[in-house]
Amino acid sequence: MTRRLIALCAALALSACSSLPADGPSSRALDPAAATYAMVELDYAASRAVRLAEAPAEAGLSGADFAGPLDLIGVDDVLSVSIYEPSGALFGARGSDGRVSGGSETLSATVDREGRIGVPFGGRVAVAGLTSSQAADAVRRALQGRVGSPQVTVSVTERPSNGVTVLGEVRTPGRAVLRTGASRVLDVIAQAGGASRPVEEVEVRLRRDGREWVAPLTVVLSQFDANARLAPGDQLALIHRPRRYSAFGALGQVTQQDMGPGELTLAAALARTGGLAPDRADARQVLVFRFERPEVARALNLSQPVSPRGVPVIYRLDLSRPDGLFVAQDFLVRPDDLLYVPRSGSAELRGFFEVVQSVTRVVYDVSVTSALDLD
Repeated sequence: MTRRLIALCAALALSACSSLPADGPSSRALDPAAATYAMVELDYAASRAVRLAEAPAEAGLSGADFAGPLDLIGVDDVLSVSIYEPSGALFGARGSDGRVSGGSETLSATVDREGRIGVPFGGRVAVAGLTSSQAADAVRRALQGRVGSPQVTVSVTERPSNGVTVLGEVRTPGRAVLRTGASRVLDVIAQAGGASRPVEEVEVRLRRDGREWVAPLTVVLSQFDANARLAPGDQLALIHRPRRYSAFGALGQVTQQDMGPGELTLAAALARTGGLAPDRADARQVLVFRFERPEVARALNLSQPVSPRGVPVIYRLDLSRPDGLFVAQDFLVRPDDLLYVPRSGSAELRGFFEVVQSVTRVVYDVSVTSALDLD
């Protein structure tokens, strides 16, 4: 009986060695030579290299800049057409003395699907694609031979053809009209009441003729070239992209946190989790898991292949070093980062002995009970 109990105790203890509870990989499981991910020792030089490489190389919407005119008449536009006839043959009025004086006519006309408007005595006149002065010339030519020396002015009272659609995270989504001098992305967003979310969490998506351009709103605000000039018919959507990071392991709190406005350093992110657990955490192994952009990977001289999400990188910071906290205050957390702190070796060993102690206590209770039953 005793031998069986000892064998049971040994088996349970051995199984406990391989099944201790863990939050994730131990520090010994990390392999700097792994082919699937890159290990980067996080010091001040590496943090600076990441910051410099992350600076936007180009404006995301610069290729969408529209160079065409915005004052052309289009379908569904409403025009005010004023016609003055000096002879008064058609629009004039006869006075009390019997003489006919010059007359005028003002009409409101909507441009039809064929790009034309109807003009009295002039028929249907094509005006789409013309400026207001060019449209006035076209109406004047249509009246020649019917009206003596007509004088024509055309103005646009409503211009729906010159509008863009603004949707998503704006306060008043809908249609916005482009005007000369106020036709850029930020002009239209301002017309829609501005972004309804923090600018750091908004992505600008521009669609035109089957093409699409995307840029963070922060880039549009900070880089003039990114504030593209829009074209009639453009669709502008502001998309909410929450900025969150996850943290687990030997920390004060396992959590997923919103980053909030502005920059978030690694030191601040750790503080939001309650910091490292003093009795369990390995302060030499503060890890940041991230899919890095290819240009950042090149700046760090990494050779890992690029996945669809980027280059998988693990940044490892040693907070036990004197400069560890300075580096943590400089290194910036990015959306979707995963922060992980493994347990220290002593904590793992203590956990093992706690499991063994609990197992041996159970075996002891069983052996006592068996002895009492035998008696």
